[in-house]
Amino acid sequence: MNILVLHGPNLNLLGEREPEVYGAMTLAELDALLRRHARSRGAKLRIFQENCEGALIDLIHKHRTWAQGLVFNPGAYAHYSYALRDAVAAVRFPTIEVHLSDIKKREAFRRKSVIAPVCAAAICGQGAGSYLAALDRLTGPR
Repeated sequence: MNILVLHGPNLNLLGEREPEVYGAMTLAELDALLRRHARSRGAKLRIFQENCEGALIDLIHKHRTWAQGLVFNPGAYAHYSYALRDAVAAVRFPTIEVHLSDIKKREAFRRKSVIAPVCAAAICGQGAGSYLAALDRLTGPR
């Protein structure tokens, strides 16, 4: 299975940005963990991090014929980006929205995702485990 993994804005600062909220793992460490886990599940990953909304949309569009699933951490874009919502809705593969922290227990503006309604699932609050659970959900039982 081909899976696109997209990390949204500020995730390039993992390990140094608010580690009490997002953990001490760096983005490079997270990506390495995801690649190992995907290999164990027979999946191929393409992983990108972008801070710009348009770049994330372009990646979704570009990989629409390669990917069979998307693991997407839209970061703060989750709360207001209807353009990203529309990009996710436009592709024909399942998307799992992920967040490292539990957005339902954070500031009021973070509690609602406009992207989640067009996703197969939303997983949050498990740190790196949110991503692993998304990969497991997309690749099915083992």
